[in-house]
Amino acid sequence: MATKDDELAKLYITQQGLHEWFEQIGSDKADELHEEDKDKRERLRVLNDVTGLPYDKPVQFSAVDVRDKTREFVQYIDEHGDQLCAIRLIPIADGVQKLRMRGKTVRKAVEWFEEQGVDADKYRVDFVPHETCERSTIFVVTENGVFGEIVAGGHHQLTQGFHEVSQPVSFHHDFSEWVVPPADVNAKAHIEDLMELLRVSDADLREQLADELGSVFASEYLMGYFETTYSTEFGVFFKDYNRILGSLYEQCNVLDQAANGSEEEGVVVSGHVGSPGSAEGPVRTVDPDKIEEDVFGHGDVLVCTVTTPAYIGLMGKASAIVTDQGGILSHAAITARELGVPCIVGTGNATTVLKTGDHVRVDADQGHVTRLD
Repeated sequence: MATKDDELAKLYITQQGLHEWFEQIGSDKADELHEEDKDKRERLRVLNDVTGLPYDKPVQFSAVDVRDKTREFVQYIDEHGDQLCAIRLIPIADGVQKLRMRGKTVRKAVEWFEEQGVDADKYRVDFVPHETCERSTIFVVTENGVFGEIVAGGHHQLTQGFHEVSQPVSFHHDFSEWVVPPADVNAKAHIEDLMELLRVSDADLREQLADELGSVFASEYLMGYFETTYSTEFGVFFKDYNRILGSLYEQCNVLDQAANGSEEEGVVVSGHVGSPGSAEGPVRTVDPDKIEEDVFGHGDVLVCTVTTPAYIGLMGKASAIVTDQGGILSHAAITARELGVPCIVGTGNATTVLKTGDHVRVDADQGHVTRLD
């Protein structure tokens, strides 16, 4: 019988990086995002060195060391072989994709590495501590403030849009007060602690980070896209600091990212702003096992449980997207923004309320769907 860790490992393997989503839609930002993703732990290392920012520091080997079982690597296996880890195969050459797996022991991870049959000359191997995440966040810091989501459990729920136990809670702050504070007081305190870790009050250190990483700041806070996890065992880990994704949201007003309920007449579904804009069209609900056979027309409103990479072909045809699950900074939401397609996520009931053939207006600026007679 498959264990929960086995299922998590399977999910982790099948996840796609955002640059892969962008490649599939033909975005000219795909290569730049790929490079940014490959180097994220080097940026986090610099932040750790300069400001003490905590991150999931990997134990690194060349793939050749792992393949040839060098003395240093064998010593690492002897000392840590039974510990749980995440393993990442980081490309050091062009034309290869990052591979990853988590939730198994270091020894089992090495077996997984061997099964991949990769060219060892083209990869670096990172072994990262595998923590049982109690709380995760994903957020963007802009010149106007910060907005994002927090959820119980792993941060893959936020990047991929699958929510295992509890729904994510959105948070928004304009550097002076909480615009939409989390209902959970402990969550609010956690987010405030994260923001304090990103505050660099020393002007010399800000200048150093600007020189070394091209970092930019707003009200002394480091700007960009961030992912974090928290566990009792390890505390806070920053998982990502992405400057490119941060720049995509530079002009975003944090007030516009709030969740919206409405008493407005005709509104039948409400959710969170994944990608702004508005559109009208006929609803087409598409189940994940019917994607290939579904007749989806240009201008249809795509309604589904959550948009996965399998839906990318339909996303490009859609006039708007509405989903039950998903997050405001999930890969799917960012891809919809890149496509310029209005997108509402996290409605909880879109596939139940909206039926194929309904004619609707999707106001993704407000997070509302109105059924039109």
